[in-house]
Amino acid sequence: MPHSAAARSPLAGVLVADFGRVLAAPYATMLLADLGADVIKVEHPDTGDDTRAWGPPHAHGEATYYLSVNRNKRSVGLDLRDERDRARARELVRRADVLFENFRPGTMDKYGLGPGPAHALNPGLVYCSVTGFGDGPGAALPGYDLLVQAVGGLMSVTGAEPGQPVKTGVAVVDVLTGLHAAVGVLSALRHRDATGEGQHVQVDLLSCLLFSLVNQAAGYTLAGSVPGILGNRHPSIAPYEVFRAKDRPFVVAVGNDRQFAALCRGLDAPHLAADPRFVSNADRVAHVGALAELLGAALAQRTAADWFDRLTPLGVPCGPVNDVAQAFDLADTLGLHPRATVTGPDGTPMDLVANPIGLSRTPARYDRRPPRLGEHTDDIRAWLDS
Repeated sequence: MPHSAAARSPLAGVLVADFGRVLAAPYATMLLADLGADVIKVEHPDTGDDTRAWGPPHAHGEATYYLSVNRNKRSVGLDLRDERDRARARELVRRADVLFENFRPGTMDKYGLGPGPAHALNPGLVYCSVTGFGDGPGAALPGYDLLVQAVGGLMSVTGAEPGQPVKTGVAVVDVLTGLHAAVGVLSALRHRDATGEGQHVQVDLLSCLLFSLVNQAAGYTLAGSVPGILGNRHPSIAPYEVFRAKDRPFVVAVGNDRQFAALCRGLDAPHLAADPRFVSNADRVAHVGALAELLGAALAQRTAADWFDRLTPLGVPCGPVNDVAQAFDLADTLGLHPRATVTGPDGTPMDLVANPIGLSRTPARYDRRPPRLGEHTDDIRAWLDS
């Protein structure tokens, strides 16, 4: 019994069999669910998704990590080691439009649910596999975000000082991989709708990270330049870093000569724009240390709020380093509506983060709170058994 999504949802009528867990695959399937897909989250009936145990913090009786990427889904408990539950899983695959899985390569084959058997059951199926390092020589490597940040080069360009690599504050590789997986699935659905043919969509954490290193990666592939840690500076733009205002850290992100001249006017130091060391962006990058010292001394004279109010009207990209609460307050102030409210299991409001995709005719939906483990098992099993 498929879930009846709002008729105006762009993915209404698309059934997703979600065998994914943790972050990359659940993030992708939540994106599809927000856009109207009926996502059935398949979980082990005893333990469920690993992230159900990843707390604190907790809210509404669940780990907030789990809650962050599992709204608009239904949960069914199926033990793939049990023959009857495997038969139900195969029936779900037969009826589905999309299948997501992020087990180690070969795991789904062990249960007769790999791409080959799945396409034999359902030739139009879009089958998406998310792995850490592909299904070749890296198939046995564990695909954890921190590990990929390390071996994939991201930590080599992230940190306060050379020799002090740090991870990002969010599992950004998983998120980027989930985004690429969703794009791949939507592309495959477009092809399926035109031809009737399903296909196997494959994304891996390492490849998605390398692709997302963009200018840093291209500097290596095109020019042989191996980037390193620059702290909060940019390898190709200046001034583009964090300074210290009178009261708190303050970012200046100047992207061109016009903005630099405006910054100098705002700092009451117009002579800096004419200084031969700083006339062009290339000059500023070459003399970034001297430039940062001069700008830092000027910016230390006022509070971050004062500088924001003074420099922003001049067209200078700048702002304070906010914490997460302040970031949400800013989004509220700008009318971006960053929260999506659903009804929690106890009947009280549950504030989740809104989908950032704005669609004028088919907006994202927030029909279902993240499901309890196996919450819809009886209904879905009965539907699969019918």
